[in-house]
Amino acid sequence: MRESIYRAKSINLLRTAAAVFWSVAAVCVWAGDWLPLAKDGVHDPKSPAVKLLQQPRDALSVLTPDTAGNQVRWVESLEKGEIKPRSRLRKETQVRTLDQDILLDIKGSMPIVRFPHKAHTEWLDCSNCHEYPFKSLIGGTKISMFSILQGEQCGVCHGAVSFPLTECLRCHSVPRPKSEQTAPPNLDPSYHLPRKEGP
Repeated sequence: MRESIYRAKSINLLRTAAAVFWSVAAVCVWAGDWLPLAKDGVHDPKSPAVKLLQQPRDALSVLTPDTAGNQVRWVESLEKGEIKPRSRLRKETQVRTLDQDILLDIKGSMPIVRFPHKAHTEWLDCSNCHEYPFKSLIGGTKISMFSILQGEQCGVCHGAVSFPLTECLRCHSVPRPKSEQTAPPNLDPSYHLPRKEGP
């Protein structure tokens, strides 16, 4: 009897400790873990400019936090007015935004990719992507994860200045209809069917 009480208390204590640990870990991640410029491995720590530049923590900690990449949800920060980037350098430059989503990877096994033009054209001019690396004509460019992972196509920005390529479900965000879902090529789907009883 005593053992079961102690075991129950131990389990509750472990659960509480785990909850506290993960809460603290989440706060640490959300608070950002930006290195000072002098320690980031990019800037010369002996350069006097390092003392003049704004530190990443000072600049980024006030923006909507993320758990991946540079730990900022840039699109949400823009939507909330936390940042107000210049839309142009010259007054005569025409700013174009396109509020149209395109569905890609229609025939794959992953969820369908939803490409939001608006989230991209609020930051970039159309010429940043069209006609290279992407043709404007639908189907004009063969998009592949291999190319993206090699730093081409979407990988030019994603993984460098935008959220990293490890965040698959941010792009592969549209569930496939059940009738179109397929099993991975090395999986026998019959293993997941209910067993028939009897002869």
